[in-house]
Amino acid sequence: MVTLGYFVSSEERPARDLVAGAVAAERHGFDKLWISDHIHPWNDAQGNSTFVWSVLGAIAQATESLTATTAVTCPTVRTHPGVVAHAAATVATLMPGRFQLGVGSGEALNEHVWGDPWPSADVRLEMLEEAVGVIRQLWTGDVVHHDGLHYTVDHARLYSLPEVPPPLLMSGFGPKATRLAARIADGYMNASPDGELVELYRSAGGTGVAQAGVKFGWAPTLEEGQANVARLWKNDSLPGELAQLLPTPEHFEQAQQLVSDEMAGGSLACGPDPEPYLERLQAYVDAGFDEIYLSQIGPDQEGFLRFAEKELLPHFS
Repeated sequence: MVTLGYFVSSEERPARDLVAGAVAAERHGFDKLWISDHIHPWNDAQGNSTFVWSVLGAIAQATESLTATTAVTCPTVRTHPGVVAHAAATVATLMPGRFQLGVGSGEALNEHVWGDPWPSADVRLEMLEEAVGVIRQLWTGDVVHHDGLHYTVDHARLYSLPEVPPPLLMSGFGPKATRLAARIADGYMNASPDGELVELYRSAGGTGVAQAGVKFGWAPTLEEGQANVARLWKNDSLPGELAQLLPTPEHFEQAQQLVSDEMAGGSLACGPDPEPYLERLQAYVDAGFDEIYLSQIGPDQEGFLRFAEKELLPHFS
């Protein structure tokens, strides 16, 4: 059985709206949440860059049963893996059994900001594997000494820990990352209905949950929904590795000039008709995902959640 969750965007919404969205999602029948971890939005129109760990602390107190997962945190460049281990452990104590750490190799957009070089994809995966090892060591509560290729930990110990370490999931958009997720993570994450990668995760030994995120442009009219997508998320239509390599929102805005409003708005299910949404979700079901997280593009979270409660959730309960 596939479970639907809600996906709140730290790039598109201020912190109070993210918390309100989590509360509303729980009220409308969702029990799982993704939340993105960015220091930059993809473009200026999105307009936000909330600190995910502060928002998660508020969500922990404002919700009762919702399980939250970072989608995703990069624990390699902008933030040392020891800091991520510390932050995640604290959040896990605030919402026992309701927090999962999703990690990935990141994007230049967020990770170059303190002047660090942006490594190749292979090096980023090497860094991520070492970082995950550091995080898991610190979650034991033991004193950790680590002198690795990329990270040093000198006599560090985390005292505030949950009774059970949170699950650690990993995103993988290509074969190398997917195989690594199968080997070092407790679950797999993606943003496209790629059944071959889900199958690769399983065949490579991955036994955890497979999660996916999907964007929608719900609005009272098709035209309004498509206009919201074109205004806020043209970057989602950019091809190839640009999302990993472009370093600033300005660069994304330049690249987005190659994407027409019609191309952006027509790329996602939009408007009030549930059929395109169900067709899109079925593609993820057919790909083998266990959980699918729905992201609403545009200002009306409450309207989308009412729509999802009535038209989408009953098909997957």
